[in-house]
Amino acid sequence: MYLTNYLNDRNNNFNLIRFLATFAVLLNHCFPLAGEREPFGDVTGMTVGTWAVDVFFLTSGFLVTQSLLNKQKAAEFLFFRFIRIFPALIAAGIITVFAIGGFFTTLPLASYLTHPETSLFLLKGSTLLAGVSMYLPGVFENLPFKGAVNGSLWTIIYEIKMYLLLLLIWAFANSRLRVFTSRYSKSRFAAFVCVTVILAAILFIIRIVQAIPESHLNRFILMFFSGALYLIAKNHIRLKTSYFFFIFSALILSAMWGKIIFSMVYIVTIGYLVFYLAFVPAGIIRRFNRLGDYSYGIYIYAFPVQQSLVALLPGISVAALMIDASFATLPFAIISWHYIENPLLRRKSFLFEKGKHFFSSFLRGKTI
Repeated sequence: MYLTNYLNDRNNNFNLIRFLATFAVLLNHCFPLAGEREPFGDVTGMTVGTWAVDVFFLTSGFLVTQSLLNKQKAAEFLFFRFIRIFPALIAAGIITVFAIGGFFTTLPLASYLTHPETSLFLLKGSTLLAGVSMYLPGVFENLPFKGAVNGSLWTIIYEIKMYLLLLLIWAFANSRLRVFTSRYSKSRFAAFVCVTVILAAILFIIRIVQAIPESHLNRFILMFFSGALYLIAKNHIRLKTSYFFFIFSALILSAMWGKIIFSMVYIVTIGYLVFYLAFVPAGIIRRFNRLGDYSYGIYIYAFPVQQSLVALLPGISVAALMIDASFATLPFAIISWHYIENPLLRRKSFLFEKGKHFFSSFLRGKTI
């Protein structure tokens, strides 16, 4: 069947894929946090954390583009993105600063709470304005990965940039400028996304071939808009098991030819592999959807939980840190999903209409 045939059924494997990807990031962080070298990147040039983040951006590009094209409303799109990211992030920032930071700081508590770095960390970590702050005064300063409190949040800034770039491309495609010859805005949007992917892929390959340090922005644009392109081309992409195993085998074999060849094959094949796994495998694994989407909660809490365990258990091994951090992080993610994320997502349309009515009344000078 073609990709489009699977889109009417919302019972898919995206929750499970993102869940596993967050644990891949958690595993990747265990090595430097425990003072060890991450070994997986030596063969392919990409760590398990890199693969996992690529999966996040691929799936996000697909699902967020689907939401935008279904709604066709910029304000609603932005509001829904805000609801998905910031309430849980603000809660995580408060818990990190006052519970984790307050417990582990070596400063007197009053000095810690009034320190300008504390308020700066909370402000940046909760709003992502002007980047993120890695450090809290007196917290985790004697660990192998010195001082870093939450080293995962930086990718969320890029995620937001992808939303804004997608919205900009969509708005540009829907404009009525005469330089556009295509009659349909949908065709223009597809063309712009396709050009974006091609340019990002060319820059990605040039950097690899010339051994230029990787650009995170370029990589994330490539992955996010590749996901968007799969959504746009849904009527032409056939998801077939024989195709999946052929492509997967080609990716594995390409590692034998070195990191450059592997990287080239990787950027061409990773999207198909991810979306096949998201839609085709069914049966008992679909029961995972009954639990909820814990991936975001794991992502925003795992790093400070891991640092806390390293502080409490000096010399902890990578394996022990992986196991302990997994069990310690999951309750935070479960609470975040069931008490913050899901309740707001279920009422997002209602909240948007209420907010729109409030601002409309405010601008007209009426009493609410």
